[in-house]
Amino acid sequence: QVQLVESGGGLVQAGGSLRLSCAASGRTFSNYAMGWFRQAPGKEREFVAAAISWSGGGNTRYADSVKGRFTISRDNAKNTVYLQMNSLKPEDTAIYYCAADRTPLILATTQDSYDFWGQGTQVTVSS
Repeated sequence: QVQLVESGGGLVQAGGSLRLSCAASGRTFSNYAMGWFRQAPGKEREFVAAAISWSGGGNTRYADSVKGRFTISRDNAKNTVYLQMNSLKPEDTAIYYCAADRTPLILATTQDSYDFWGQGTQVTVSS
């Protein structure tokens, strides 16, 4: 079992930045693909970004709506994945969830590909 704990959410003005963190338990973190999803009020949960790493390399994937503004990164030594969010917009307001895919074949963008989820952290962007 893997436990994921997000932190770093808060209230920020449009154009500002936040960095979310997700700390994971477990000794096989480096083998997992890690993703960020978000859910705005009245909307379905949607994919934001994902990252996978391997010896000597890695890959990332982003939703079109955040490409160029958000950056996902991971520190396998700390069992932590980050989401750096710049140029935030009011439409980025949502609960952000961290997720882990323990058997990644691809960098998945669908929720059912992920096995473990955090409790979420609120991000509110004011206009």
